[in-house]
Amino acid sequence: MGILKAVATAVNSTMADQWKEFFYCDAMPSNVLVMRGQKKVSGRSANRKGNDNIITNGSIITVADGQCMIILDQERIDTFCAQAGAFEYINSSESSIFEGSLGEGIKATFATIKNRIQFGGNVSHDQRIYYFNLKEIMNNKFGTPTPVPFRVVDRNINLDIDISIRCNGEYSYKITDPLLFYQNVCGNVENSFTTDQIASMLKGEFLTALQPAFARISEMGIRYSALPAHTMELAESLNQVLSQKWKNTRGIEISAVAINSVSASKEDEDLIKQAQRTGMLQNPTMAGASLVSAQADAMRNASKNSNGAMMGFMGMNLAQQAGNSNAQQFYQMPMQSAPVQQSTQNFNNNLNNWTCSCGAQNTGKFCAECGSPKPVNDNSSNWTCSCGASNTGKFCSECGKQKPSGAKFYRCVKCGFTPENPAKPPRFCPECGDVFDNNDLVC
Repeated sequence: MGILKAVATAVNSTMADQWKEFFYCDAMPSNVLVMRGQKKVSGRSANRKGNDNIITNGSIITVADGQCMIILDQERIDTFCAQAGAFEYINSSESSIFEGSLGEGIKATFATIKNRIQFGGNVSHDQRIYYFNLKEIMNNKFGTPTPVPFRVVDRNINLDIDISIRCNGEYSYKITDPLLFYQNVCGNVENSFTTDQIASMLKGEFLTALQPAFARISEMGIRYSALPAHTMELAESLNQVLSQKWKNTRGIEISAVAINSVSASKEDEDLIKQAQRTGMLQNPTMAGASLVSAQADAMRNASKNSNGAMMGFMGMNLAQQAGNSNAQQFYQMPMQSAPVQQSTQNFNNNLNNWTCSCGAQNTGKFCAECGSPKPVNDNSSNWTCSCGASNTGKFCSECGKQKPSGAKFYRCVKCGFTPENPAKPPRFCPECGDVFDNNDLVC
């Protein structure tokens, strides 16, 4: 009787599983990460007795936008699909007489019946479909229960200190590797896997990763008060910190971070403000202006002295002499050296500038445009006295002798160079190398 019952059960279950199925997934709620595929069965359908864990060969499976699908065959991932559309599953190990030729279908059906008889008429195969939510999972609120260290770096005033801040906001994440998420997180679920099952763990790890992420943000020179404007950099820094736990282990990543408010303790805020005020005084002009303001306040207070204005001003003068500083010194500091050096350099450049006949401005000995030599001053009036002194006037500046009539001197006709002693030139011109001869003699 047992064998006959097993045969009858095997035949009935095999014939019930011959129908092709249509699997789908309704719109996933925002808090559902994984949902098991549903077999569509209407009230008039004849396929109402088939096994839920059997996917007949040739069945249709649909995938919606923002979803991906995996098919498990004997607890092993057999098929993966992340493209929206309808697909026919033709690699199933469960045959159907409605797929392929009739003869092959009947033969495969008897093989299935034989296999199920060996298991007392029960199904010895397990197949399931799971859908994954690939959309961004939002509304994950966070808040720091205790202050989080934050490094404040301000290179303008050489400030580098650690403070404690509190912040709150929201973050979103998404599944980027469904296979890794199934293997290490959700596994074989009965119906669905929701966000509240991992929310506590994710929030704890997120808050733990805030400290190294804030350290990366502070290295960029971003102040804690400007964090709400740099959420993209914060999300990237968090992904770098959480990549080992979230991305490489669970297949999820941070998508966005929204910071509602960031605040530091009053002591830390006062410390930063005082450091910024002190840093302003590194500028001599600002230091001078601060001193003028302080002196003006001192004069107003001195005039209100209870012992008389004269006593107040005497005390103010003594304090000023003890400080040994005045605002005028600070105002003059930025102007002492650089302008003089710059004006001297400009004066020397103007002396060396000359204009060629082609109109080009030059500073060298030859024109950069046409190659013409730099014109020299007309030294035709230069003459050398018998005492050796060089003169330009009609009388010698050393001995008073009158300039001899018909005085002659040498000047290079090639480049225009005039030697220091025009009456006794060197053998060769030091500028162009031409030989001094009678052609260079100027009367």
